[in-house]
Amino acid sequence: MNELINLNTPLLERLLRYVKVFTTSDAASNTVPSTPQQWDLLRLLEQEMQKMGLSEITLDDKGYLFASLPANVDDAPVLGLLAHVDTAPDFNGKDVRPQIIEDYDGQAIALKGSGDELSPEQFPNLTALLGHTLVTTDGTSLLGADDKSGIAIILSVIEYLQAHPEIPHGKLRVGFTPDEEIGRGPKHFDVEKFGADFAYTLDGGPLGELQFENFNAAEATVTFFGRAVHPGSAKGKMINAWERACEFQAALPAHLTPATSEGKEGFIYLRKIDGCLERCQLHYALRDFERAGLDEKEAQLRETLQAMRQRYGEKCGQLDVVQHYANMREKVADYPQLIEVPKQVMANLGITPNLEPIRGGTDGAQLSFMGLPTPNLFTGGENFHGKFEFISLDVMNQAANVLLGTIVALSKKG
Repeated sequence: MNELINLNTPLLERLLRYVKVFTTSDAASNTVPSTPQQWDLLRLLEQEMQKMGLSEITLDDKGYLFASLPANVDDAPVLGLLAHVDTAPDFNGKDVRPQIIEDYDGQAIALKGSGDELSPEQFPNLTALLGHTLVTTDGTSLLGADDKSGIAIILSVIEYLQAHPEIPHGKLRVGFTPDEEIGRGPKHFDVEKFGADFAYTLDGGPLGELQFENFNAAEATVTFFGRAVHPGSAKGKMINAWERACEFQAALPAHLTPATSEGKEGFIYLRKIDGCLERCQLHYALRDFERAGLDEKEAQLRETLQAMRQRYGEKCGQLDVVQHYANMREKVADYPQLIEVPKQVMANLGITPNLEPIRGGTDGAQLSFMGLPTPNLFTGGENFHGKFEFISLDVMNQAANVLLGTIVALSKKG
């Protein structure tokens, strides 16, 4: 497939329908899904796939919606296609009012609900989208293209394959999941039930993104212990845990932060400080693309704490580290076709693959270590998680074509 198929109409119709459904997740919730509104989109998608005639449709009590398109060729691997239904709690996700900008002219776009502007001065990537059809927010909410564009792409491609049975494909397993934005997407994902040999998440950003590397991640908590005494009679008695926490943070290397790192550089990120005079905690995110680099950052915390223990005593503080997720590259490397095939499909379509690593994590990272190798493909969305989020319909269409070509090519790898 070397020419683009125009799927703009179904893609836009689906995207507009899905983004209007409120699906924000909530990290403070203990339910699964974390918010009841995610069920609204899950049930809508369940009904839509039933009308499409997909098979093996299941929606479990945790909010995991699976379905199948049977193969029309023999001996092809089973390919999974994944997207998440929730939107980020970072910004308002309710009452989304999308704006459609046809034939974008390169000027600032007024976000009419808030008075803000989406301008190429602030967001230079817009300059590459002249003539495109853009979908933006009105400034009062995020858009939700992360990841409702992925859902729209998957179902539009499935629908096209149904209408063109002459196109060869193996069995396709579709999975729509909750709570990705709060890091719980794979927590209740039944890999065995899903039954795919490998998968893709359709959850990437600009044109050409193909991601199979992400951070190794750990969470660290440093706790300092103090002694509360009335400040009027505190000399020689008070121990201020807040002051020791500040001393610890100031002793860390200034260059190892998110604000001073890029590309494959890792960081030590102070995310939160809480406590009181007698007990203060610093909460850190440790990130690095190499396990050895992550170990070095943990060692940096331990060495800094040990230096303070030498000054104030062994019991002045403690460090607790929990491993969070690992670099999917370790697992995806055993399946080179998952990278080489979409790269070739992009090249055939005149798209330059962008293999930039993910400076974060994805459902695919965790799923890869659960036995389902899962790289990430672009959708065309940008500026996720806020009011300046937008997506190019033209790039969405290119993403759908890359997915279609990848499905066909992988069906011949059986």
